[in-house]
Amino acid sequence: MPRALKTKGTAPDELEERLGCLRAAVEAGRGRVSGEAVSQGEQVLERASRRRQLSSDHTVVGFFGATGSGKSSLFNAMVGVELARTAATRPTTSRALAAVYEHAGAQAADAGELLDWLQVQDRHVIEDAHASDQPQRSGLGRWWRGDSVVPAGGLILLDLPDFDSTAREHRDVVDRMAGQVDVLVFVLDPQKYADAVVHRDFLSRLASHDAVTLIVLNQSDRLPEAEVQPVLASLSALLDADGIPRQKLRAVSAATGEGIDGLRADIRAMVDRRSAAHQRLTADVSRAGDALAVDAAETALAQPGRPERQALAASLADAVGVETVVRAAKRSYRLDATAYTGWPLTKWVSKLRPDPLRRLNLKSADVNPDVNRTSLPAAGAAQRAMADGAVRRFTERAGEGAPPAWQYAIRDAGIANRDELPQHLDRAVAGTDLKANAKSWWWYVVAVVQWIALAAALAGAVWLLGLAVADYFQFEVPPAPRVEGIAVPTLLVAAGLLAGVVLALASAAIARAGAAIRGRTVRRRLQESVSRVAGDKVVEPVREEIERCNTFRAAAACARSGGAS
Repeated sequence: MPRALKTKGTAPDELEERLGCLRAAVEAGRGRVSGEAVSQGEQVLERASRRRQLSSDHTVVGFFGATGSGKSSLFNAMVGVELARTAATRPTTSRALAAVYEHAGAQAADAGELLDWLQVQDRHVIEDAHASDQPQRSGLGRWWRGDSVVPAGGLILLDLPDFDSTAREHRDVVDRMAGQVDVLVFVLDPQKYADAVVHRDFLSRLASHDAVTLIVLNQSDRLPEAEVQPVLASLSALLDADGIPRQKLRAVSAATGEGIDGLRADIRAMVDRRSAAHQRLTADVSRAGDALAVDAAETALAQPGRPERQALAASLADAVGVETVVRAAKRSYRLDATAYTGWPLTKWVSKLRPDPLRRLNLKSADVNPDVNRTSLPAAGAAQRAMADGAVRRFTERAGEGAPPAWQYAIRDAGIANRDELPQHLDRAVAGTDLKANAKSWWWYVVAVVQWIALAAALAGAVWLLGLAVADYFQFEVPPAPRVEGIAVPTLLVAAGLLAGVVLALASAAIARAGAAIRGRTVRRRLQESVSRVAGDKVVEPVREEIERCNTFRAAAACARSGGAS
């Protein structure tokens, strides 16, 4: 995103900065905000690029006016030569007419390329105003008095068709020229100066271009002297309402020459500064920035915080069935623990019970999440509604404070992967390492003790069986040793069996605690996997859209007035 200038640079530097901001705003807003505003910004960028490639030594001044305003007569009076056709019938100007002032040694090709871009074919080149016969013949010397000459920059005056002409092609020329000339001279007459159409359809559009706009009340000679000032005051009030400063107003008469020298001086000052083209482009950029800023947020949007991301991930975890997997993992752990630590004579029964993790296709070592999917139930309407609701709440929260256009854009970014989201979540679950085949260290210790207890019980049983057989066959054998009056073989059988049962019961209790720990681990890992999917498919697109919204806001503000807000 273009950055604001730290310090105020030169005028070209500032214009370059603001054009860069406008370009960034157009790119960020394309497809998101008003298409008309984006189109206007694109046109300004294209026009600015082309105008800056053409002659910077010429100032183009366009004369605009409604039918009957005497625009062409004023143009002739300004030039000092009858170039524009004037007559009672209207409109008298059907196409743009150019009067080109060049200084000695000027390159006419520069003005020619500029006029080609303006699509002006009717051209009249007027040589140095101080040529020996020019001042006497046409009075052109009044443009630059004394010893001054036409400066290094030339001047191009354009007489344009009436902006309210009934001919569509005439209005098209005026609309195009209004966006291309460097200085706009708008000619009004005493009869139509207050026409609402004039102010609404044209003058109000010039408010942002006041630095390069001159308002002229022509035909002032037709007003009684006592009425001139009231008319000027009335017009000034109307111009203030249009947003155009009243100091731009000037009363002239093409017929008597009144005010012509003053108007020439105003235009000459703009030519001398050689900044009209720059000011015009700056005004165009400001106006385009204003149009774009309508859809800009008042303040920069904050990125979704950790609580919002966690709430989204938790809702998606519920929708994909994480708790189902957690319960299966706990049950699977207990079954595996029983298979290792149960009483050897009965633990085989646990192997007959189905492993819930295996049934979900989450225990096979060769599961490839890119190919295989889990056997979790497919997301139904309720689960999809839960996921959609979570995404919707997340995007609504993220878009708070944004204009409607950007709220829609943020929402659309968040739900762009809605159809594929269940599949991605399922793959995330399938690809999570649940440690499903991992064994706890204590299983091996208990298993060894169980087999020792069983061996002791079997040894005692065999001993007792041997004693019984010997007694049956009347063999003389030594009596079994006793401990506290209990025969050792009997003690071995009782102790072995009792130890096995007690150890199995204790192991079951320990397995339940271990299953709870395993469940928490599985839940955490699954939630992390779901969070990554939520981040990639929902949070990141929303984050990028918010960043784009903030870029648009800063760029539009910079284009409007320079710098950033």
